[in-house]
Amino acid sequence: MSTADFARIRSFSAAAFLIGVFLFNAGFSSRAAVEIKDQGASLRIEIDGQLFTEYHYQNVPRPYFYPVLGPGSLAMTRNWPMKVVPDEEQDHPHHKSLWFTHGSVNGVDFWSDGANKGRIVHDAFVAVQSGPEAGLIHQKVKWITAEGKLLLNEDRILRIQPRSAHRFLDWEFTLIPVDGDVVLGDTKEGSMAIRLAETMRLKGKVGKGHIVNSRGVRDGDTWGKRAEWCDYYGPVNGQVVGVAIFDHPGNPRHPTWWHVRDYGLFAANPFGIHDFEKKPAGTGDLTIKAGERVTFRYRFYFHQGDEKEGQVERQYREYVNK
Repeated sequence: MSTADFARIRSFSAAAFLIGVFLFNAGFSSRAAVEIKDQGASLRIEIDGQLFTEYHYQNVPRPYFYPVLGPGSLAMTRNWPMKVVPDEEQDHPHHKSLWFTHGSVNGVDFWSDGANKGRIVHDAFVAVQSGPEAGLIHQKVKWITAEGKLLLNEDRILRIQPRSAHRFLDWEFTLIPVDGDVVLGDTKEGSMAIRLAETMRLKGKVGKGHIVNSRGVRDGDTWGKRAEWCDYYGPVNGQVVGVAIFDHPGNPRHPTWWHVRDYGLFAANPFGIHDFEKKPAGTGDLTIKAGERVTFRYRFYFHQGDEKEGQVERQYREYVNK
């Protein structure tokens, strides 16, 4: 083989290698970091090919996320009533993993389950989008009484954003009255909520968790207090993980009150002033006038460690300043 022939082969090999690298990188970059797959009654949401959560939207009292896998793919929400596992309390069957609803909408209970309760019903998806940096679910839902009366239309936007080992789940929803005024009533039974894994709870036979809010209040004293954010953390399979909920400063009545319990219920509720502050019944009513609408925004931040290791305050500041 001549020197010229060898040079041509070497040049061709180098070109082939570069083309291969390009194709590999193109294929890698086109793969969505967040991929959302419609399974008919639920959306399966994967991050880099691994399950993060499923969004159950059909044939349920209200849409909810289950399971929810945080850093290290650790299960951060209770399994019951979707699944029976040892050492889990079988209370409050309406506490289905991660959800939004409220206990009094024109007097109708959408918080609890039952034949005489209100239901939040999937209407249509405006968009379901995977992406290299985030996933998006844009959904229309309807708030319907047991008798079939439509009280509210809701425009719901959900965003899933992974960053390193952390995960962010953003909720943005706009509530629109259908026929006359709608009153979101004064009750502690609500509203933007998650039911945590048994080992993360503050108390209980396996609970070893802790609670802290942005004002420095801790554990059982956090119930009914106002704060910009609240964080609930504890061990799962021997590793400490936590979830913080951020109350957006544009929300009505910011900073919100926290319906956060020692048994693992963790909810932001801007309506339950009567229960939280022992003020007259109805103090917390929020009326959405006919022809108007109200929007709420929250972020769930799933992180490693306690609130300090997870840098919750810093993450909250980034959320509100973006």
